[in-house]
Amino acid sequence: MTRAIMHGCNGHMGRVITGIVENDPEIQIVAGVDPFDDGHNTYPVFKSISECDVCADVIIDFAAAKAMDDLLDYVETKKIPAVLCTTGLSDEQVARIKEVSTKVAILKSANMSLGINTIFKLLKEACKVFAPAGYDIEIVEKHHNKKLDAPSGTALSLADSMKEVLGDDYFYRFDRSQLRQKRDPKEIGISAVRGGTIVGEHEVLFCGEDEVIEIKHTAYSKAIFAKGAVSAAKFLKGKAAGLYDMGDVIA
Repeated sequence: MTRAIMHGCNGHMGRVITGIVENDPEIQIVAGVDPFDDGHNTYPVFKSISECDVCADVIIDFAAAKAMDDLLDYVETKKIPAVLCTTGLSDEQVARIKEVSTKVAILKSANMSLGINTIFKLLKEACKVFAPAGYDIEIVEKHHNKKLDAPSGTALSLADSMKEVLGDDYFYRFDRSQLRQKRDPKEIGISAVRGGTIVGEHEVLFCGEDEVIEIKHTAYSKAIFAKGAVSAAKFLKGKAAGLYDMGDVIA
């Protein structure tokens, strides 16, 4: 049995994860952390992670980026592995995650979906074929109108996975509105759409002469991210210090 602390338990994703765990005999949420609590949870809820004194095997984080600093201090002090799903982190926070991962196991992923993490692998193979042939690469991501960060962490991760194959000659282009010049063949264009209740859609286009290849993932429910986070938590229990991702879970 994996004992988990749900960081951000009363947010939308925290509630979805709580519901999934209730029907999973292999994992149990033993405590939650959230500044807002109406008492509906079956486990104790603390207003801040520093107040939590419940023993656990892993922490699942789906809170706001501003709560990350305190969470990392707690993880480092308590030596409790953590699954970090929060996006919109600063460069300093990302560097801090890498530092803490040398002392305790951390799994960080901008997207917990099994489908997206399989696409990471597919894109690396596609780049080996299309980039040498001169195909232009574009990413279009779409999310609901309440999402704060743009482009999405997943879009950046998709681009990063391709750059592992393409090399440092390639760069990201987020905005062409101020440019009046021919497209650079080494750029990876990234466009963000925000509207309505779109859960999440990511499309990678390889655009060549007389053909376009599209690799696309559409999320119809946030449950896919919650299921991935639960799988990651069970995977991370007892793991040695290091920085893991969903690729390790599905390997």
